This record gives sequence, C-alpha cells and structure tokens, in this order.
Amino acid sequence: MAAFNHEHFKCSFQNWISQQHQDLEELLNATSTNSKITDEQLKLLSDKGIKHFEEYYERRTLMAKHDAPSFLSPTWCSSFENAFLWAGGCRPSLSIRLVYSVCGSELDAQLTEFLRGERKGNLAEISAHQLKMINTLHCKTEEIADEPLAMIAKNCGRVGESSQDVALAMDSHSLSLASIIAEADRLRLSTMKELMGILTPLQAVDLLVATKKLKLSMHEWGKRRDHQLGRPSWS
Repeated sequence: MAAFNHEHFKCSFQNWISQQHQDLEELLNATSTNSKITDEQLKLLSDKGIKHFEEYYERRTLMAKHDAPSFLSPTWCSSFENAFLWAGGCRPSLSIRLVYSVCGSELDAQLTEFLRGERKGNLAEISAHQLKMINTLHCKTEEIADEPLAMIAKNCGRVGESSQDVALAMDSHSLSLASIIAEADRLRLSTMKELMGILTPLQAVDLLVATKKLKLSMHEWGKRRDHQLGRPSWS
C-alpha cells in the first residue's frame, strides 16, 4: 500500500484534468467552422475520448482499493465539486441531462437557420426516435443508479456495534466501498457508451465537448471559490 498515497491520487487527478484540456482543444479544433471533417474522423475522436475515460476509471479502481473513502470526498477536488459527487463521480444520468440541455439551447440559438432549411446535424437536431431511445436509457440508468447505495446499507452492521478488531472491519468496509466506486464508474461509462451509440458522430462529439466543458468549468469555479473563502487548494 505504500506505493499509493494522497499525493499519488492528487497527481493522477491533475493528469486527468490536463488530459481533459488537451482532448477539449482537439475536439474544438476538429469541429470548428473551417474544419472539413468526415463522420469516420469524428467517430475516431469520440472513441479516443471514451478510451481516455476507460483508462482513468481503470486507474481509479486500482487506487480506490487502497483508500476508497478518499475518493468519496477527495481533498484534491474543491468543496464545490465534492458537493455534486455521487459514489465518487458524477451521476450517470448527467450525460443524458446534458443532451436535453444542449439540444434545447442550440435549437433556440439556431432557429433562424432551421427556418432557412440549413442543417448542421449537431445536438440541436435530435430526432424523435433518438429522443425516445435517450428517454428509455435515462429511466434505466436512474433505476440502476441507486443499487450501489443499497449495497452499503446491506453491508452495514448494527449502530454502535463493538469489535475487537475494528481496523480489520474498517479495511473490509473500505474494500466494499472500492467495489461500489468501481461499479459506479462502470455505470457512468456504459451510460456514456450507450448514449454515443444513439447519437450521430457529430452529435457524439458535441456531447463530449459539453461534458468536458462542464467538468473543467466546475473544477475552475470550485478552485476560485475555495481561494476566495480561504480554503486550501490541492490542485
């Protein structure tokens, strides 16, 4: 366990934030108005983004086995970010809610273009069939999302229960939390993948851009707020 500590966790998170900045810049450059990019190239970009999510979640799973509670309210995140955490990360349905939000805002912004018959094929052009599939995925995700929390309640002993080997009991509980974090990460990833399968290549890239912008903005807002309130910042 000596190989993993809070400094290691912090560095891993900072590397992840840097990766998100790089990915976002690449996505924005690829979808700029002057860029002529094919669906195949867009698909490669979205697959690359999903691959980075997978790699980060794999690293988290390994590290959480050493100190799972640290990932439920990480000191390397701001208090603002931690206020929105669900089992160590964003709620799985966040990606779906982003589709609804971006779709509506872009539709309003591009209404004139729509009336002219100009089509871009982005998130503002979600079809009725796509929307129905997304709604179904949303319902399924919300049903599954509470299962990890039920696992915690099931594994808890009596309140105030005494034990001669409290350390072992806490280690066991920490490992249970690690498995819950891993399961939550799998749900986050599978939800994103299913959503990508419903969207067109351009819509999928639009969603990745919105997701990364939100995560990075929350990180910066939280750091700024902690600084204003005199709280120590890890990153």
